[in-house]
Amino acid sequence: MRFIIILCLLQVLTACKKTLITPVLPLLSFYQPVDFPEPVYPLAQNPVTREKFELGRLLFYSPVLSLDNTISCATCHAQTHLFADHNVAVSSGVGGLTGTRNAPPVFNMAWQPHFMWDGGVNHLEMFSIAPITNPVEMNETMLNVINKLNASDYWKKQFKAAFGTDQITDQQLFRALTQYMLMIVSDGSHYDKVKRGQASFTADQQAGYNLFLQKCASCHKEPLFTDYSFRNNGLDEISADDGRYLITQLESDKGRFKVPTLRNVLLTYPYMHDGRFFTIDQVLEHYSSGVKSHTNLDPSLQNGIPLTADEKKYLKRFLETLNDYELMSKMELSEP
Repeated sequence: MRFIIILCLLQVLTACKKTLITPVLPLLSFYQPVDFPEPVYPLAQNPVTREKFELGRLLFYSPVLSLDNTISCATCHAQTHLFADHNVAVSSGVGGLTGTRNAPPVFNMAWQPHFMWDGGVNHLEMFSIAPITNPVEMNETMLNVINKLNASDYWKKQFKAAFGTDQITDQQLFRALTQYMLMIVSDGSHYDKVKRGQASFTADQQAGYNLFLQKCASCHKEPLFTDYSFRNNGLDEISADDGRYLITQLESDKGRFKVPTLRNVLLTYPYMHDGRFFTIDQVLEHYSSGVKSHTNLDPSLQNGIPLTADEKKYLKRFLETLNDYELMSKMELSEP
């Protein structure tokens, strides 16, 4: 009898224990790598929460933001491509229309002071307007997007869970998308592990790193591997795309584009603002012997960056260490 009572008590305690340790929806907060600088985005104005992040993830993968419900953010910024759109120089939008610029990767957005190749957007919460309203991308209007969302019981439920109201506004939409993008942080490469004392470079990788510090680091500054400046890198003598000039109207900005990050560079091809180079070998050859004269050519490229065959090989070995395969497979960022 005593054994039966003890057994019953154990079952009750076990049941209570199971109740106590049943996992709840985990809290979420912005992740800042210890060796990264302070983010530019004002996090205090839009604190990350699980509910808003999850809403942002749903929106990022949903084609509802496009005119004909065929194009999502993830169409041109796929996780499998490190949130870029590789294999195509320019992405296809609604109706198969294409623009003139390559889709840049979407990661480490919290540290960017401006967005787009020409820096035409200077706040992450405004970043999403451009693709949504661009006639060769999603080709929508914000008014129509908000009307579609408010007409859907599904979306009203999702927004209420995140914002406490089912009256959907464009500000809520932008803030939710921003929270998803804020959490796409790339800091899991072999390079990062070396810097944190968890791994080491091979001899070839170290040789490439030394070359990178000598020849590339002035524009592609660690740890983000860009200084976010705008430069003319000698692609053409006369720019078909005026780049930063379209925003500032300054003659000195003609043909200048934002310096891209080199993180995941071997996985986010093709390269340059128009996607003209499909291999890193073509990029290295351009800087070594293909830089063209231009009125606004960056001073550091007046004589190009001469590279021997061995130096190109070593640089490629180093660039491989910037691949972040962990980001490519993070389930919490994948399609719901």
